[in-house]
Amino acid sequence: MTTENKERTRRGGGRKKLAATRGATGPPQLPFGAIKNPYPPFNILSDDQVQTIHETSLDILETIGMRVQNLESRELLKQAGADIDTASEDIKLDRHFVEEMITGLASEFDVIARNPEKTLTVGGNNLCFATVCGPSFVSDLDEGRRRGTYDKMCDFIKIAHMLNIVQHEGGAGFEPLDLPVASRHMDMMYAQITLTDKGWYPCWLNSGPRARDVIEMTKIALGLSEEELLNTPTIQSGVNTNSPLLLDDDLASGMIELAKVGQPICVTPFTLAGAMSPITLAGTLAQQNAEVLLSACIVQAARRGTPMIYGHFASNVDMKTGSPAFGTPEYVKTTLASAQMARFYGWPFRSSNTTAAQSVDAQASYESMMSLWGNVLSHTNIVLHGFGWLEGGLTCSFEKLILDAELVQMLAETLKPIGFTKADLAIEAIADVGAGGHFFGTPHTMERYQNAFYAPMISDWRNFENWEEDGSKTATQRANGVWKELLAAYEKPPIDPSIEEELQAYMAKRKEYYAAA
Repeated sequence: MTTENKERTRRGGGRKKLAATRGATGPPQLPFGAIKNPYPPFNILSDDQVQTIHETSLDILETIGMRVQNLESRELLKQAGADIDTASEDIKLDRHFVEEMITGLASEFDVIARNPEKTLTVGGNNLCFATVCGPSFVSDLDEGRRRGTYDKMCDFIKIAHMLNIVQHEGGAGFEPLDLPVASRHMDMMYAQITLTDKGWYPCWLNSGPRARDVIEMTKIALGLSEEELLNTPTIQSGVNTNSPLLLDDDLASGMIELAKVGQPICVTPFTLAGAMSPITLAGTLAQQNAEVLLSACIVQAARRGTPMIYGHFASNVDMKTGSPAFGTPEYVKTTLASAQMARFYGWPFRSSNTTAAQSVDAQASYESMMSLWGNVLSHTNIVLHGFGWLEGGLTCSFEKLILDAELVQMLAETLKPIGFTKADLAIEAIADVGAGGHFFGTPHTMERYQNAFYAPMISDWRNFENWEEDGSKTATQRANGVWKELLAAYEKPPIDPSIEEELQAYMAKRKEYYAAA
């Protein structure tokens, strides 16, 4: 990056210091920062079982194959040495070709934020939590469930910006259905870039032209040339295969466009056991792995060394209704197993915080916590849909955004190691209090009480009488008050006006192209 571009990025970020907010105005929050998982990952599979999944997925690609509708993908594979007929969409790949193509990729990389101090490392023992993306509906206690709009989407991004525990803007929350389908991705990305200075996860790789828009707007936002972008893993985005065993034309073209400029690609098969994958979890894992590996071969054929992220979204369906189920024991087990496959290949791993609940209730809480513990135990690196997901991903909820912030803050605090200094062991305090006393007023307690324990954002620990006198508010009702408080306190992070002007000019030109198409 040139000195001029570094200065431009710095001016675009314009750091506004985020103080630890325990005891400050507003809901209690942990400070913004990286979250590390200091504990060993929980391995649910043996080494032999991991190898079996790998070999079975290679068998699938070698003997059954996969349908790749995009001609450029097939031609790239042919040029890379695959023995395939590019005229046919149904292709099979030799196992040795696959294994050669997927080796030697980065296990860690930085995802650049507009504010350099919010740049995060993906991979290793790093946990990065991002907001929900993709729903068509938005909901809150005041107006209920309705179609997403641009104005409300901007409110969601503003609140996410105000939540320190939200490390990454995951895709603007939900679709603004009041904007034209062809060009709304640019409006969504413009809101991501300008309303927050955290990193963003543009999830619009569903065509080559849209992927190019993502590239150009990123270059403008960060002051990067195409050559500089090539060597800067910045755009963290992903594609879903059309399980079972299909990669469609538009998604492949978007994936290739990003791969050509060296940007990390997350491939996430959408496998629901009993519907889009076998009803057995082992069969689902093998199919998922095959789809990830073939897609990775296409990415590497487009540009060798492009970072890969192993994406997981394997759950099950309710066999009584056919509806997707999330936050289930099966979802947790496939999270743990899929993370092992990612570590087997040496790639970062992505999963999600999910629930099938229709409202922000007990089901939403326990299914999300099941998902989140699966993320933590598996050493998930990117938790997409970490905040706001409801109704199996159909709805983005403002109250769920706050509930998830509470859950993730609790997990982040849990991952901090227990202090073991002489002062932490507190022998003198124990001696001073003696038998039958209490520690409330001791100097040891008074020196530490303000920051000794986790301060909740929405949990209410008062006795019943005080809670009843204050209106008997449920956690969901308190979450409603918190997001309104954060929205009222929102201040737009500084950004160079010239960057906004350049983005707007680019969008105007491209909207003419889409209108004429």
